[in-house]
Amino acid sequence: MRKAFICPTKYVQGEDELLNLGYFVSTYGTSALLVAHPDDIKRVKEKLDKTAKKFQVTFVESGFKGECSRKEVERIQKLAKSTGCSCTIGLGGGKAIDTAKCVAQGEALIIAPTIAATDAPTSHSAVLYTETGAFDDYAYFKQSPNVILIDSTVIANAPTRFLISGMGDALSTYFEARATAASYSNVNAGLPCGAREDLCPSAKGTNAALALAKLCYQTLLSDGRKAKAACDCNQVTPALENIIETNILLSGLGFESAGLGGAHAIHDGLTILNGTHKYFHGEKVAFGTLVQLILENAPEEEIKEVLDFCLSIGLPVCLEDIGVDTITSTELMEVAKKACIPEESIHAMPFPVTWEMVAAAIITADQVGHQYKETGNL
Repeated sequence: MRKAFICPTKYVQGEDELLNLGYFVSTYGTSALLVAHPDDIKRVKEKLDKTAKKFQVTFVESGFKGECSRKEVERIQKLAKSTGCSCTIGLGGGKAIDTAKCVAQGEALIIAPTIAATDAPTSHSAVLYTETGAFDDYAYFKQSPNVILIDSTVIANAPTRFLISGMGDALSTYFEARATAASYSNVNAGLPCGAREDLCPSAKGTNAALALAKLCYQTLLSDGRKAKAACDCNQVTPALENIIETNILLSGLGFESAGLGGAHAIHDGLTILNGTHKYFHGEKVAFGTLVQLILENAPEEEIKEVLDFCLSIGLPVCLEDIGVDTITSTELMEVAKKACIPEESIHAMPFPVTWEMVAAAIITADQVGHQYKETGNL
């Protein structure tokens, strides 16, 4: 059996680490294309100016418009070519980071998250969306980012909702990895999309990746509530540092080298509903995790544990919590069918999945979540 594990070359996390960004840029040259929303640049401008001066480098702003779409990637790639920067920096949230990945195409890439809202920073993949925010496709590159640089002070001063969303994304990691291992499905670490199977065959997940995925879930349960409290008052504590690592490193390595399953596929289906567009990726994934547990008929104790965790930190547990007050049978069918397209990760579940099964699980999970919020019982 062929197995694969993929990870960034370097991961650095700590207070005020953005002050060292210029050093990493200097290892490539004297200038970097900065893929970041203007609001994120404004948040860390003082640190960017200090590190640029200290290490004598220049940041060329790309004017990122906020959506990781094919059109935006093409625009910034043209800018990268015309400016001749030595490396690319993805600074901000998941969409800026994924856009930077698409621009860099696996070469000379530094990722500097300003929030811990997703596990996107460490991976060699990106999620493309349409210009209106609906899921489009996945993109894969030859390697993970070269450097992940995380300033925990910046993350502590970001709105707590971002950290909570990251915990929602991380919540799915173990359950999806467990399903992938049970079905002996391939993982993203195996080969990039489009590669020839006869030249580079696919691979299964490693035991190391599954162990990281399990540690991800355990750390959420032990430190999630404490980390939320710290972020609420903009303080860096050991619990917050642990959850930053969990949301970004453990979840990132876990999903990519141990596999995705139902939760993310259901997230992708939900994006076609307009009401969900104002909710973060991790918030929708959290509900997708509950749907996956219903789909696989998980033990009641496990479902309760997940519900308790979600409610304790403010993650969604029903459709209403992600902007879907009502859903027609036609809309439900469309969501379920999108979650079940041939290339989706839902087919890594250890049993055949149909869109009818997914539709039933969505409605049931919604009912379970509503009932648990109201009564504390399933």
